[in-house]
Amino acid sequence: MKYYAVVDTNVLISALLSKNEDSATVKVMGAVFDGRIIPLYHRDILAEYAEVLHRKKFHFDEKLIWTVLEAVRQFGVEVFPQPTGEILADMDDLIFYEVAMEKREAGAYLVTGNQKHYPVRSFIVTPAEMMEIIEK
Repeated sequence: MKYYAVVDTNVLISALLSKNEDSATVKVMGAVFDGRIIPLYHRDILAEYAEVLHRKKFHFDEKLIWTVLEAVRQFGVEVFPQPTGEILADMDDLIFYEVAMEKREAGAYLVTGNQKHYPVRSFIVTPAEMMEIIEK
């Protein structure tokens, strides 16, 4: 089965920094690359990914950055969400929430390591919870 999901930037960064192949974040990104998760994105999400991935503190190789961004574009679905009117503690996170909301009828999830940044909703899950859903 395939699952639609918006992958929060913190999950992406954590996966790329992890040395543990069994970590939930690494497994989530593996599921993106093997087609079990279809990433949902918007140009603002791609811009945030690019900006954060290019931060000097991470020392990510340009080829790795390009590969990740291109994989999201190639295997993902671009979404143009309607405004939800939701007010979040960090309004920079709103685009992630709105993209997930736009595809809720397709069963979309928002995968994040920062659930406190979002309202409590059953479709907003941690990487470990997302892997439990996939592996059921």
